[in-house]
Amino acid sequence: MISSFDTLKKILRRIPGIGYRSAERIALFFLLEGKEYAQELLKSLSHALESIKICSLCGNLSEAELCFLCSDPSRDASTLCIVETIPDLHAIERTGNFRGKYQILNGKLSPIRGIFPKNLPLEHLKKRLDQEDIQEIILALGNDIESEATCQYILKEILQPLGKNTTRIGFGLPSGGGIAMADTDTLHTAILSRRKL
Repeated sequence: MISSFDTLKKILRRIPGIGYRSAERIALFFLLEGKEYAQELLKSLSHALESIKICSLCGNLSEAELCFLCSDPSRDASTLCIVETIPDLHAIERTGNFRGKYQILNGKLSPIRGIFPKNLPLEHLKKRLDQEDIQEIILALGNDIESEATCQYILKEILQPLGKNTTRIGFGLPSGGGIAMADTDTLHTAILSRRKL
């Protein structure tokens, strides 16, 4: 029979970046020293699960219909940065040098893993490009084969037919690396050094 402690450790290990020892330490902390903190965490997590949803425009986390970035009138609506994940968006925001809007794909093309164009919000992207006055699209996906294939598909199937000015980041990003894992200085340089496609 699995004890409550073992069940707690097992659940904690499902969190990305938490291994066996970390899960055990966190579980012990909650049970022995941090009962008050655990209650705060439960309350905060429950509130977040109830109130946070996905932005209907870009796919970011939001407590309203539009996230704080999409509803910010000071953002440059003529530039759209396409990223794979929400952590990628936050990594670019930390650089402080991009003031445009975003579109989150929530994945990249990978036939081996069963991810095809229909599984990404590409129809939504097409609608945005038709409805908004977007002058430049920045493809800010990682530096791996699947990301490159995704960028090429978006470029050839969606952007080129519309004649949109398209750039691609990549300078300074390690081969096979993701956006969210890059340090702020590298990302800063990657955005400033984007190249026209």
